[in-house]
Amino acid sequence: MPTLIRNATILTMNDALEIVEGAVSIDAAGRIVSVGPEPDTPHETVIDAHGEYLLPGFIQTHVHLCQTLFRGYADDMPLLEWLRRRVWPLEAAHTADTLRASARLAVCELLSSGTTTALTMETVHETDVVFDAVDRMGMRAVIGKCMMDSDYDVPPRLQERTRDSIDESVALRKRWEGKGGGRLDAAFAPRFAVSCSRALLEAVADLSARERIIVHTHAAENRDEVEFVRRISGGMSNLEYLADAGLATPHLCTAHCVWVTDEEQDLLAERGVKVLHCPGSNLKLGSGIAPVAAMRARGISVSLGADGAACNNRLDMFDEMRLAATLQSVRTGPGALTARDAVWMATREGARALGLEADVGSIEPGKRADLIVIRRSPPHMAPDPDPWSTIVYAARASDVRLVMVDGAVLVRDFALVHDDAAGIAAEARQAARRLAGRAGV
Repeated sequence: MPTLIRNATILTMNDALEIVEGAVSIDAAGRIVSVGPEPDTPHETVIDAHGEYLLPGFIQTHVHLCQTLFRGYADDMPLLEWLRRRVWPLEAAHTADTLRASARLAVCELLSSGTTTALTMETVHETDVVFDAVDRMGMRAVIGKCMMDSDYDVPPRLQERTRDSIDESVALRKRWEGKGGGRLDAAFAPRFAVSCSRALLEAVADLSARERIIVHTHAAENRDEVEFVRRISGGMSNLEYLADAGLATPHLCTAHCVWVTDEEQDLLAERGVKVLHCPGSNLKLGSGIAPVAAMRARGISVSLGADGAACNNRLDMFDEMRLAATLQSVRTGPGALTARDAVWMATREGARALGLEADVGSIEPGKRADLIVIRRSPPHMAPDPDPWSTIVYAARASDVRLVMVDGAVLVRDFALVHDDAAGIAAEARQAARRLAGRAGV
């Protein structure tokens, strides 16, 4: 239905970063018609924002929905031990039922905290279940089946043959691309160089170039991982190895990039590779603090994600914005990454990374109405002299009052409209117990 959101303080996130007092008109197809003065056109639905902040929905560019049931089962370990002792056994133990419960719990948390779009890497099997859960709950997502064909330390159920991994990823894209009224798309998701053969990486590079498909992977997250890649590649750094395999293009989305050299940063900038920054995960796994300010100064696209609940425990973009800004203050100096920069990374830069700038990431006529309303009334938000500061340093996930995707309201007055959050959490608790029992963790 045509919808009007009136009396809002609109952080448009347009090129001029305009802040507008007024209304947003949305047509029946879920696109924004006007921003600013309230139009005379009648609307079937009118939402009064009462002066609260209206923003484009957050875009998380690195998550793992399949890992949400692992929350609390994989704490206090470094990356490679964390993978081998906890994450891979749990991923291998997933069934369609537990994977659905994990995805539903993740989407519930993401929507409730203002994330409307996610780029997510799932496990090796049953990825159709994740697509279906996301579709039914109304979120926008680019989803990839994890690809891993060369690491024999993983459980047998995660060990793929190269051709099978590629064929299933291609088939998933054929089944799901453009579904959900255009909300869903598929990516290729080779896990990282440690668990992927050179043949797999080269095949994915070729398919991505021909079909213009996003490649979602991890790179240079941890120093042990970097050294492992040097050994298997004949001395190349992580990004050099991916580039040598043909993957370093504007379609490549690389999570983390904590330990990237100046030469690798130059490569990222020259090739248009996207970096997906996950400060909360990097801290919890002890991986380090990525050189985000330096990368952005080179013109590299750096967006934000929470990573998975197994290594962050929260899927909260407010946490990630605050950490991104404050950690760069520690690494480089206060103001190296401002609050306004952090909001840009959570919205416009995320849209750029996913090739969705024409549709989402800002509040402008013609774009999809993926919008969130953040309340301003709680004491922790006062006195609120600067919206960027308030949203990044003071606001919380629990301040998200309304969420819409494609013009459809999915969260109203802090509650899911079409799903029962308590029921989803109860289902997830039962599923997690079954899953942990099968995995032996």
